[in-house]
Amino acid sequence: MKRTFVPLAIMLIAGFAYFSSATAAAAAKTGCVSCHDGIEDIRDDQAVMMLQIKAIGAANGDPEGCVVCHGGNPTATEAEAAHKGAPDALLKGNGPKTFYPDPGSVWIAENTCGQCHSGYAYRVERSLMNTEAGKIQGNLHTWGIAEVQNHKVPWGNYDVKDTDGQVPQVGSDEYKEYMKAMIAAHGDQFPTELTQVPQPSVEEIEKDPKLAGFTYQRQQCQRCHVGIKGREKRGDYRGMGCSSCHIPYGNEGYYEGNDPTINKEEKGHMLTHKIQATRKTKVKHGDVEYSGIPVETCNSCHNRGKRIGVTYQGLMEFPYGSPYNEKGGKQPKLHTKNYLFISDDLHHQIDSRPENPKGGLLCQDCHTSIDMHGDGNIFGTTLAQVEIECQDCHGTTDKLPWELPLGYSEEFAKDLPQTERGLSDTPQTETAAFATTYDKREGYLKTARGNAFGNVVKDGKKVVMHSATGNDFEVPLLKQLKLDNNWKSPDAMVAMDSVVKHNESLECYACHASWVPQCYGCHVQVNYGKDDDGKPYQDTDWLAGGSIRDESGQTAESPLGTHGLKSPGKVFETRSYLRWEEPVLGINGEGRVTPLMPGCQIVYTVFDRNNEVVALNQLGKSFDEQKELGQERTPDAIDMAPVQPHSAQRKARTCESCHNNPKAMGYGISGGVFQTRYPVDIVEDLIDQKTGQVIPGRHQIQIPKIADLDYDWSTIIKDGQQTQTVGTHWPLSRSLPKEMRDGMERTGLCLGCHREMTNAELWAKVSTPGTLTDAEHIEMLNKLLKTYAESKK
Repeated sequence: MKRTFVPLAIMLIAGFAYFSSATAAAAAKTGCVSCHDGIEDIRDDQAVMMLQIKAIGAANGDPEGCVVCHGGNPTATEAEAAHKGAPDALLKGNGPKTFYPDPGSVWIAENTCGQCHSGYAYRVERSLMNTEAGKIQGNLHTWGIAEVQNHKVPWGNYDVKDTDGQVPQVGSDEYKEYMKAMIAAHGDQFPTELTQVPQPSVEEIEKDPKLAGFTYQRQQCQRCHVGIKGREKRGDYRGMGCSSCHIPYGNEGYYEGNDPTINKEEKGHMLTHKIQATRKTKVKHGDVEYSGIPVETCNSCHNRGKRIGVTYQGLMEFPYGSPYNEKGGKQPKLHTKNYLFISDDLHHQIDSRPENPKGGLLCQDCHTSIDMHGDGNIFGTTLAQVEIECQDCHGTTDKLPWELPLGYSEEFAKDLPQTERGLSDTPQTETAAFATTYDKREGYLKTARGNAFGNVVKDGKKVVMHSATGNDFEVPLLKQLKLDNNWKSPDAMVAMDSVVKHNESLECYACHASWVPQCYGCHVQVNYGKDDDGKPYQDTDWLAGGSIRDESGQTAESPLGTHGLKSPGKVFETRSYLRWEEPVLGINGEGRVTPLMPGCQIVYTVFDRNNEVVALNQLGKSFDEQKELGQERTPDAIDMAPVQPHSAQRKARTCESCHNNPKAMGYGISGGVFQTRYPVDIVEDLIDQKTGQVIPGRHQIQIPKIADLDYDWSTIIKDGQQTQTVGTHWPLSRSLPKEMRDGMERTGLCLGCHREMTNAELWAKVSTPGTLTDAEHIEMLNKLLKTYAESKK
């Protein structure tokens, strides 16, 4: 059969790089598969979805149904003609208007996926998956950009409006009432429209160097939204829009299916022409059959910023790439990084509790359709969109999940009505037609905002989570653990039950997330000059490419190898250092104690068109944070961000790791005694040790100064004042307040007893031979407490 090559511009999402000619007879009989013979059915051939597609396709001249999603001319005998237009009935109806290389593209999804999944395209376009409004606000705040101060969220990746009002399109009546109140209380986090994040001219940036933050934003930070395909690097291959999540791509980017027209040696293609979605949506590939959306699919985006996806897998980026492989090389880079395995989240771990099967949870097992697709409103931050809390499934030691009120754990410092949320008799109506339906048993559990978890049910004294993988897991209930006195350790009993304040004030992951990726000091150079070859610096502007779309839903960066459109300037990044062990604690937007991680700790350096530095190691200032805190010191705009790191461990961090740890309380490593010379240039040469003067006339600065940084990067409290921003989105987020820190500090407890060790007479009465273990110390202190209580009688 003769092969005809076609331009990149008409490739399919799957990377249908090469198409065959077909005879008129063959085309009339088999339609698209006269060339694509062997391509996998997008769903199992007996699935209702597949039967519907083939029935509609047959009525439009394509028995296999390709035109229902892709459009095109199924009777054409040449590739170029086949990939134009659409059957008349589909064209005049709700179907494709022309040939769509990627039917999942959010820009045309209303005419493809939206034929059955009504409203999803509208919702996704306004969700954070596409707008990235919170990321934009948070990063630009650290550059000191005025428009995003005071929690304002003016910009997204593209211009977008909420055209149907702020009543959510989907969700239970309880959810809609909940969100109505939330929007009324926090209007800045639910804007009704966004405009595209701007790109100032180079002339404007040279006059005001902090505006280089917009170049940084558009070239470095915005490559992961679903409006584009994104970066063609190992681990970053994906489709557009709906296809970003629902079409499998391997990390290597190779097609491994049976379509003869797809180049199997070219990177950038889907793994197989299948949809991955729910438990009932089986994907058979080689010897493996799986269901659900693999975690690695999510991680084609969720590997930077808060790094939640790779953290869930237990991965922490590091610079070395060790250990060596059998060829003496370093590990292959994933998402352009090397990784160190720390410990994956307990929900991800293959080995579960004894009563559960082997296997971990997928992201979609906890996160709801609204968490991922949105509800039709525009969200300003993750916290505005995500509707779940840990207690929704686990409850507390005093209340089972259905006994909790709506809003528990996201109180925003307000008292909640103590009305039990109860259970739901039905799953969410907007997802019931597409999701796997599970027996409700005694009822479906509800999210903190009142929607039913369609996969989590009460079954007697148990809660069962049905994973999209096919596994069913029993969820440990804290109240039941208490009733059964089934604590794994006395530490757990004390931390979760005896100290009531913990449940009232802490996020569960303040203790259970015992590690957090911490990338301190983001040193950003933006250079608008010329490279060594005399060419002006430029790099990919992801929003410029995503803003140019054709009628097929493709953008300027979609074709393989194009890497989008360029804009002036090039970004160079480095960091101060990496840490992963116990994080700093602070207050999040909900008003609860949470782990913090370096958000965007931007120190910027900018070079003009003449390669002259116009800003050197500058920090933005957070005047809005200063006003909210009511303090004299203006915090630097570098950010320590509240985070749910997705690194939960069964064994929580120890009491001492918070109560006897100055870093955890915000005072910096070892109380802030290190890294105190950032405000001065450091010269390492022959030094007069009496005066500190440099002896050689010819010398270099070893470590250039950062003038305003008089603390280490993990310090958020110095001399009683907050030194840097803690969260940029919500008014309540900040460092731990003084009264809380005073209550936490227990560094002097040992001295209460041990200062008397030199009093031989007294010590002889209370001491025992040898050294007491921790357990013996605890028992002794418990006896002292009870003896003291007796004395008070």
